Amino acid sequence: MQDGGSSDSAEIFQILADEYARKIILAADRDGPKTAKTLSEECDASLTTIYRRVSTLQEHGLIEERRTIDSDGSHRSEFQTALEELHIDITDGQLSLTMETRDELADNFTALWSGLRGED
Repeated sequence: MQDGGSSDSAEIFQILADEYARKIILAADRDGPKTAKTLSEECDASLTTIYRRVSTLQEHGLIEERRTIDSDGSHRSEFQTALEELHIDITDGQLSLTMETRDELADNFTALWSGLRGED
């Protein structure tokens, strides 16, 4: 995802300026997907804070939600960081932001593999 728009970039910068959002992104990247309860414990934040930040992070493609079914049949949501790379460029007095997510990397790999195999 290339994000050159200054308003979108400003929103991402503002999100990343939030300490809890950064903690959630990092915690959700370690050791696989995590439940909101686990994120709450690891980030020392209330569940309300976790759910608010996760919602904002999801809106901007920085966190993914995965739903699982436990052995007893109950449904559970787990969250994992989608952000793989973040690049900030300063050119002619303007900031530009480029983000790459895990899905995009998988798509790029699939396209590369298909290209190597001669598929369209």
